[in-house]
This record gives sequence, structure tokens and C-alpha cells, in this order.
Amino acid sequence: SWSWLDKCRRLWKNCERALNSSLQMVVLAFLKIVLKRY
Repeated sequence: SWSWLDKCRRLWKNCERALNSSLQMVVLAFLKIVLKRY
């Protein structure tokens, strides 16, 4: 699953300083991956 997250370009440019917004981006990336697969 980490390799799937590596494909998300939004996570590569992690400019958010708050941990909550970074965590939200990871959750959104996983949701995008899951929805794409099903």
C-alpha cells in the first residue's frame, strides 16, 4: 500500500505544516485508491 501512496503526487509535495492536514491527505489518497479499485 505504500507504493500506491508513492504514486500520489500531492503527497510528494507535502507543504502542510500541520500534522492533521498531512494525515488528511494520506486518508484521501487511500480513499481515492480504494474507490478506483472497486
